[in-house]
Amino acid sequence: MDPDAEFERIMLFEQIRKDAEAKYKQNPLDAENLTRWGGIILELAQFHSISDSKLMIQEAIAKLEEALLIEPKKHEAIWCIGNAYTSAAFLTPDESEAKYNFDLATQFFQQAVNEQPENEMYLKSLDMASKAPQLHAEVHKHGGLGSQTLGEAGPSAAPSSKAMKGKKSSDLKYDVMGWVILAVGIVAWVGYAKANAHVAAPR
Repeated sequence: MDPDAEFERIMLFEQIRKDAEAKYKQNPLDAENLTRWGGIILELAQFHSISDSKLMIQEAIAKLEEALLIEPKKHEAIWCIGNAYTSAAFLTPDESEAKYNFDLATQFFQQAVNEQPENEMYLKSLDMASKAPQLHAEVHKHGGLGSQTLGEAGPSAAPSSKAMKGKKSSDLKYDVMGWVILAVGIVAWVGYAKANAHVAAPR
């Protein structure tokens, strides 16, 4: 990604995060705001180290679970938790721990589909969930994600990776990192985030 574009993206996400935090202080029972807050923490996690990303994912899950305590059927929050658990799974080399997270992700994706059966993004996430353990095994067979930030480990970094052997491996890397940086829903979420970026900005 272009450094300037990446910086602008980080700044946008940080502003949304700050706005959500400020709005939470005014109204801690706003499930929509909590969902936005949790989702934006997930987006920011991709720009940090693996260890920091894991902590941010847990923070995001806590915010999203708080939203569901207020509004149990809020499908956006349910879907975001599925993405969070999928991301957490890819960040751990331990197969049993990863499987536990993948199973949780599948449950949340299924729940999101149950709440909104016509949502193509939710359906795609549920379909991809069945392929995730195999992708996890492949990426960690080649040494995992190392100490890179998620952004550095993304598709643009594939040509320099020793683990990449031909188009098949390159495609695999893209699929895996697509999970970790939430590529399934990133376009929709960025649009959602921009639409709300200035709503709660303190004056």
